[in-house]
Amino acid sequence: MSLRYALLALLTAQPMTGYDLAKAFHGSVGHVWQAPDSQIYPELRRMQSDGLLRGEDVPWGQRGVKTQYTITDEGVAALRKWMSQPLAYSPERDPAHLRAAYLEWTDPPAARAQFEQHAAHHRELRDQRRGQLESIRDRTHPIVARRLAAAPEGAWRRITAFKEFTYEGLIAQAEREIEWAERGLRLIDELSSRDPSRWD
Repeated sequence: MSLRYALLALLTAQPMTGYDLAKAFHGSVGHVWQAPDSQIYPELRRMQSDGLLRGEDVPWGQRGVKTQYTITDEGVAALRKWMSQPLAYSPERDPAHLRAAYLEWTDPPAARAQFEQHAAHHRELRDQRRGQLESIRDRTHPIVARRLAAAPEGAWRRITAFKEFTYEGLIAQAEREIEWAERGLRLIDELSSRDPSRWD
């Protein structure tokens, strides 16, 4: 259900077509909640049926039309209610740490490859998140810019501060995972110091 509320949050910036909304989702909310277009479009139709969105046809291209969605008062109320409820945490599913607990069942090169891949993945995430944070701070992020344009100046700091705080936390998470992978590489070096292709 979090997808629904992420879409509602994006639509508080301005009305958008499904195409524009999916694009905005992948460029902002998608960094913390991923969903393919095959989930986004059906959810928009369900939200319209539930009265959370209003859809209207708008011209698209020379002869086509697309549905543009606007959040309704009921949608705003649903978003506020969801934001006020306690968070329900999902059970942990962490394949990287699960594998790390049993690396004695592989050889040092394969173990090294797993930690190197983990570090590379999180370096990429960290760099993406740094880019997002900078665009929020300098107010060039398109969704943030639209939110600010639609909000009174007195609300600007609150709008940007929570987003900055979120991305600072995501960057810190990525850096912790990089440091953990680097520690894993040092552990492999220690355990395989006699023969780098074997544990013993």
